[in-house]
Amino acid sequence: MNKKELDFILQEGEGLKLEFKESLNNLDKELAALANSEGGRIFLGVSDDGKIKGIKITNKLKSEIQDLANNCDPKIKIKLENFENILIIHAEEGKDKPYKCSSGFYIRQGPNSQKMKRDEIIELITSEGKREFDELENKEFDLKKDFDNNKLADYLRRAEVEKIIPKKKILIEFNILKGGAINNGGILFFSKNPQKFISHSIFTCVLSKNKEGSDIIDRQEIEGSLIEIVEGVMKFIEKNTRVAYKFTGKPQRENIYEYPLESIREAVINSVMHRDYFERGHNNVLRIFSNKLTITNVWQRPSWFKPGRDTFRKNKTIADLFLRMKWVEKLGSGFSRMRRFCKEVNAPIFKLDLDDKYFRIIFFKSKNYLKIVKGEGLVEGLVEGLVENQKKILSLISKNRKISKQELSEKIGISTTAIDKNISKLKQKGLLKRVGPDKGGCWKVKGGRR
Repeated sequence: MNKKELDFILQEGEGLKLEFKESLNNLDKELAALANSEGGRIFLGVSDDGKIKGIKITNKLKSEIQDLANNCDPKIKIKLENFENILIIHAEEGKDKPYKCSSGFYIRQGPNSQKMKRDEIIELITSEGKREFDELENKEFDLKKDFDNNKLADYLRRAEVEKIIPKKKILIEFNILKGGAINNGGILFFSKNPQKFISHSIFTCVLSKNKEGSDIIDRQEIEGSLIEIVEGVMKFIEKNTRVAYKFTGKPQRENIYEYPLESIREAVINSVMHRDYFERGHNNVLRIFSNKLTITNVWQRPSWFKPGRDTFRKNKTIADLFLRMKWVEKLGSGFSRMRRFCKEVNAPIFKLDLDDKYFRIIFFKSKNYLKIVKGEGLVEGLVEGLVENQKKILSLISKNRKISKQELSEKIGISTTAIDKNISKLKQKGLLKRVGPDKGGCWKVKGGRR
């Protein structure tokens, strides 16, 4: 350990194999969680936000820590390392899981130690000895030829981590380099061509004209790193779903999207994060129908898992890499975040359709967007083709449906003849309609053609 490595660790923050603590409080919980997971380090004398507080390192303190490790059942192997006024506790991954501390069984979930339920303990016992796909080292990957340094630099920028130590040490800290070999999780993020090594890591996107999905208009296979795949899927969605505009009377206008995009983005990330990569016969699939949008991936449902109640992480390395760059928040909060995003845009809450092999999430159109289709005062479709005076006319009419042409002329600063010409063009585009006679009638802003 040197100063540069410590600075990198502190700015990186807590993670799957890294815990900061200021005191011995609940230390045995953290030791048990690391032993039940992949092992890791506890930096004693550091606050949760990465600030060095320091701790007085004495033989008594070291003895107390060793006693806590020995009192776990079974004993947890640890090593102690001093660096300035910080005590680093190295906790080995246990070879006889599960490990229990004084308050129960714990396991690491990203940067947190979570108490395990009965069924989770059973699942850990039965799965002991198995390794997930993203943890497996790939001997065919050449770190010099196949690794994309630009992708690593982009990742560090997104994660707001400054590169102050050598690349190999960064990869070791990120738990993707072990014994000189990159694991599959690292390949899915940092390979020049991830599909060369993991050909089935593709996201299929399909646009259909009808409810049944038989009339396909557009289809795209999204490849690249998991970051590139998520962004590519979102571009496909934005390209193939509709957006509406509400004139607010200000220079800006309010965008009303057909679907809850933030909630969908969360679902896309979860789809690549939790899929079963051992299953090579199925891609992740996004389908846009005329009345809904669905995202499907293969998975292995744990026997104890209840959606919305339990935390599930299929691929720990992938999940931790997403968490470091803040693309997901506290693990286990995905469903609640997605529900919140749906409510914010007045969209129906998504539905889950899952069995032991397939995980499908279904999104429905925003209620605000559907109002547009009914012509309730919002302007739907692409309006970039409108000139500025036409936008001002729509904005003024949306605030006062009975405004006269003379008033429009005065407020905008153009002649009534020019007002007539612009109104005629807005009518042709299907964006404006006159209801009733010239005197006593009113304007109606309509849903326009796309």
